Amino acid sequence: MTTKYIFVTGGVVSSLGKGIVAASLGRILKSRGISVTIQKLDPYINVDPGTMNPYQHGEVFVTEDGAETDLDLGHYERFIDVNLGKSNNVTTGMVYWNVITRERRGDYLGGTVQVVPHITNEIKDRIRQVTKNQHFDVVICEIGGTVGDIEGLPFLEAIRQFRKEVGRDNCVNLHVTLIPFLDTTHEFKTKPTQHSVQKLREIGIQPDIIVCRSRDPISQEMKEKISLFCDVAKEAVVGLPDMPSIYDVPLAIEKENVGEIVVKYLDMESKKVDLAEWEKIVREWHSLRHSVKIAIVGKYTELEDSYLSIVESLKHGGIANQAKIELKWINAEKLEEEEDIDAVLRDVQGLLIPGGFGARGVEGKIKAIRYARENNIPFLGLCLGMQCAVIEFARNVCKLKGANSSEFDPETKYPVIDFIPEQRGLIDKGGTMRLGAYLCRIKKGTTLHKLYDRDEVEERHRHRYEFNNDFRKQLEECGLIYSGINPDADLVEVIELPTHPFFLATQYHPEFKSRPNRPHPLFAGFVKAAVDRLAEQVALFKEKA
Repeated sequence: MTTKYIFVTGGVVSSLGKGIVAASLGRILKSRGISVTIQKLDPYINVDPGTMNPYQHGEVFVTEDGAETDLDLGHYERFIDVNLGKSNNVTTGMVYWNVITRERRGDYLGGTVQVVPHITNEIKDRIRQVTKNQHFDVVICEIGGTVGDIEGLPFLEAIRQFRKEVGRDNCVNLHVTLIPFLDTTHEFKTKPTQHSVQKLREIGIQPDIIVCRSRDPISQEMKEKISLFCDVAKEAVVGLPDMPSIYDVPLAIEKENVGEIVVKYLDMESKKVDLAEWEKIVREWHSLRHSVKIAIVGKYTELEDSYLSIVESLKHGGIANQAKIELKWINAEKLEEEEDIDAVLRDVQGLLIPGGFGARGVEGKIKAIRYARENNIPFLGLCLGMQCAVIEFARNVCKLKGANSSEFDPETKYPVIDFIPEQRGLIDKGGTMRLGAYLCRIKKGTTLHKLYDRDEVEERHRHRYEFNNDFRKQLEECGLIYSGINPDADLVEVIELPTHPFFLATQYHPEFKSRPNRPHPLFAGFVKAAVDRLAEQVALFKEKA
């Protein structure tokens, strides 16, 4: 069967939700028995977002094969429930790197290297590469940015050429645009959408479907107006007002018949749509019985997208426990100066310390972990969160004064977190990163084993420093349990405290593998512990009353 392609572009403004639209379209096509993968073409010149500040681009999402990618790939995986890889994220940096490398090698035989055809050919090759090792019926390809951005022009030219090469029946262009509402005149305005489509047509791309983002539902008359001025079929002008949650979007666009339109335009056969599982997720999401407050202590708390996969994984854990998650964002740096930490954390039912790099805010995280440990607050540490938990335990339980990570204090007497011996002396820090899926062997009888109900798992990593095995025996004698070990390098992957209601920290990032239909066991277990703590607090309150 010939692979079909859907190109998703955006206009007017950024942050309209192209990624959610692409992911939702993937879900509704998959519900028809169509195999789908999704690719992101990002116009920035960075090779990948791995070195970018989270405030610039949100979280870095890590795939099974170790690619550091755009956060939209997290949405794609969560919606279509398929593991993606390196070929699913392409940047301008990657494209130019390849082309310039070939030019330096002499592959172009002395010819002049140009945007057209060399850069556009490389982009088209990258689009085809996503199906090189596995067939998919449909490839959904989202182009980052908005129409009119200078940096996005080579990508738009490439998809213009691509449609000509694969044929109209094998390609659909879907454009996501904004219908703003003017409070002064109390009306929606279609002119920005018209101008966006006009700009797209100037480049040589005619949209087949227009998804109109708006604050509230738009009228049929407005859809007809857009259809007339943008030369798009009436049925293919789709309204998408703001939704209560991102998980409502697949059902909303299915209600607008987008799935059937795409199947018809691509001349595909499909099964009867089955969204029962997704409908169940949304139904449960809207009927949560409890509300638990979870504190996230981090460096980038002003931008929720910096910890997007964690937030979504907590929601998944909430669905599994019929609990709404109320997040309390706490700046780790400010917490370092806080004298009354009880006033900050006493109202929460759980504490989560996310991953990160660098010393900024670490002492605040360690302070929060100590409070959670000593006050029986459910605690989940991720990556740096585990390293901070080890430091806190070494200092305050094992009495190793000044214990630290060599990342934060190279002169510490007790480097409980350190480079493993093979890494020492490496100059290029990128070469010391552990990225992608690694095996974790689970110790029976532990909380970790109870949650997974398995002896081995593979989880995704993104870190540079490790638990220092020189201190393994000493910390174990003080009560720390190593419930997860990487058997190949004998590295500690998970720690826990058996005397605590829920105190568990992982060197890996479980948030990257959680799905709304399959909540990650660690997040489900963590939220359950928070719900149990809430029940205890309510019972104690009633008793005192």
